[in-house]
Amino acid sequence: MSEMSNESTMVNNVIASSATRARRLNAEEIAEIEHEMELYPDKRAVGLEALKIVQKHQGWVSDESLLAIASYLDIPVADLEGVATFFNLVYRRPVGRKVILFCNSVSCWIMGCDSIKEQIEHRLGIDFGETSEDGDFTLVPVPCLGDCDRAPVMMVGDDLHRNLTPEKIDQIFEQYRKQLTADG
Repeated sequence: MSEMSNESTMVNNVIASSATRARRLNAEEIAEIEHEMELYPDKRAVGLEALKIVQKHQGWVSDESLLAIASYLDIPVADLEGVATFFNLVYRRPVGRKVILFCNSVSCWIMGCDSIKEQIEHRLGIDFGETSEDGDFTLVPVPCLGDCDRAPVMMVGDDLHRNLTPEKIDQIFEQYRKQLTADG
């Protein structure tokens, strides 16, 4: 029985990772996770919120961060990784300074999102799941952004852009380039 228990524990603590040690969560991350723990009766339920909190502070969820969250919440690493890999908006590798959520729903497709995507590819040199060479933009497909009556749409960071055309794409990314240059 103890051999089976040890085997189960080993399986629950293995992830597809090269990380062997957890990083330390910072005080802000811990405070926010603690707040979420007050809202849920079970620590496992806090897993997704903890992933989002760490991503907000770190930009993405590294293997070391995943190990730190699992350790802090005292939940199996494999369970937490299952949550992290299920949700495509939990980034498990570094992303650009601005993440582009590109709607490829039926409504956006009917309204010409393919030509918009081609313009983004041409303008930024990236496809879905890729980050621009300068590290400024990452393009992520999403099934719907809920603004179908103004399709095609995309979000860049927290900004929603509607009724897109190839010409608007050029204007939008020219503005973001200026903003990112000014921000350093």
